[in-house]
Amino acid sequence: MTHAAPRHDTLPSLDDQTRRLVRLAAVIGAGSETQLRAFLIEARSLPSPWVEEVILQSYLFAGFPRTLNAAREWRRISGTPAPDVDVYADAQAPGVAAAWRTNGEVTCAAVYGDMYDKLRVNITKLHPALDHWMVNDGYGKVLSRPGLDIVRRELCVVAMCALAHQDRQLHSHLHGALNVGASPAQVVGALDAIADLLDADTSRRYHLLWGHVRSAHIASAGEPS
Repeated sequence: MTHAAPRHDTLPSLDDQTRRLVRLAAVIGAGSETQLRAFLIEARSLPSPWVEEVILQSYLFAGFPRTLNAAREWRRISGTPAPDVDVYADAQAPGVAAAWRTNGEVTCAAVYGDMYDKLRVNITKLHPALDHWMVNDGYGKVLSRPGLDIVRRELCVVAMCALAHQDRQLHSHLHGALNVGASPAQVVGALDAIADLLDADTSRRYHLLWGHVRSAHIASAGEPS
């Protein structure tokens, strides 16, 4: 069940469906219950696997309580039952646990790029268990799941971290979105998509942060500005 390296699907700008998905991810992680219900009602027009995967990955960044609330509301609003089984989440299924590790290393390396080795060292210094959970569970079991491409996953993480005011993680995932193939226009689009959910000063500060991240990528990769 090992996957190939994540596809770097790049859209020239943030399409409307992705914009709505990004907004949903943000309110799952840091919005009110009223916002969550409203955005899930809108999400009925999105591909169902996208919504399911954004809800599932939210537990990495927002915790189980918010993920369970979102899943409960989605079942009610969408009227669709959960799948009977999820082979990719079953550690006892043949090859699945090994795939989590392999896919986790591939996906984590794609997101962090040149900073991957340093990341692994730094997280291990915090605690070896955290390094294992980050790779195995975070990037392998969750973010390498089929159903949603890695570019949209990272754009959703950017929005969720921004609305939750998780500045350090936002900085990392702004880099990560570019590393996995998001266009600069898509990243700006993700920040713009939640501007009405942030106060003006915070939105401006995050656009400045994005400017620093973008400049660093141009300098390190020799990209055209």
